[in-house]
Amino acid sequence: MQLFTKIVSLHRITNPFVMVFTTEAELSNRLKTISDTQKTIGFVPTMGALHDGHLSLLKQSIKDNHFTVISIFVNPTQFNNPEDLKKYPRTLETDVEKIKSVSDSILIFAPSVEEMYHGKTISKKFDFDGLENQMEGKFRPGHFDGVGTIVKRLFEIVKPTKAYFGEKDFQQLQIIRKLVEKEKLKVEIVGCPIFREKNGLAMSSRNARLNDVEKKEASIIYNTLIKAKEYFGTKSANEVSKFVKKTFSKSNMFDLEYFEIADEKTLVSCKRKNKNKKYRAFIAVFVNNVRLIDTISFN
Repeated sequence: MQLFTKIVSLHRITNPFVMVFTTEAELSNRLKTISDTQKTIGFVPTMGALHDGHLSLLKQSIKDNHFTVISIFVNPTQFNNPEDLKKYPRTLETDVEKIKSVSDSILIFAPSVEEMYHGKTISKKFDFDGLENQMEGKFRPGHFDGVGTIVKRLFEIVKPTKAYFGEKDFQQLQIIRKLVEKEKLKVEIVGCPIFREKNGLAMSSRNARLNDVEKKEASIIYNTLIKAKEYFGTKSANEVSKFVKKTFSKSNMFDLEYFEIADEKTLVSCKRKNKNKKYRAFIAVFVNNVRLIDTISFN
């Protein structure tokens, strides 16, 4: 908490327009003055280690709303791997500077785990109508309960008009839409395009853990998805999956965890193509214990 307090003081002195809040009470008091004016609030939830993809969400929110809030919180309950949580990059001071480069008027919420969970770091149980059982749900037990718990809590604190999420985490995006529907939350969910490195690698906070060679060679992920999309036009889902698995079996650097072609709405795996459905490919790959995910629309 001392680190957060130091940053709050520093940035309020050096730039009075940059507001970093560390408690729900602080942020709620500030937001009440906005809600009383009936102006719209855009919200970008993040776990920090911001990159250009995050900044694009902020820019879209600023374009659409009178005010924008960004949260920076590494949520422990959505990590099923303790080592991944431990190594997840935490770069709050750098993040604040990047946010300032977009706008001085963005409100930053950087709470502690204690503040968000009140001493009980346990996720609630959710039923997302089966969306949580596909892809990521199969390999990361309890992950989406953690996501649902913290996103619902953040929505209750910020009370945004619109909330912005990147399509790289497409399954998460669909689950948050389901969360809003089932919990009857008054917020519009906006999905935004994936931002990529020059070699096609989807931008992710985890990319900071890759060395230069790994980041360069990681172009195999997007390039394989592009080829898979091309093949899907003439081949079956099973044949496309075999192609992807064969491609990664030849790599000494990358280990394929899963590749799925699924219905965009239900996220159920495609067994036989239906021209009336929209399909999307999902992939998860490990490189030197760093887990990278990506997705691409097949329509």
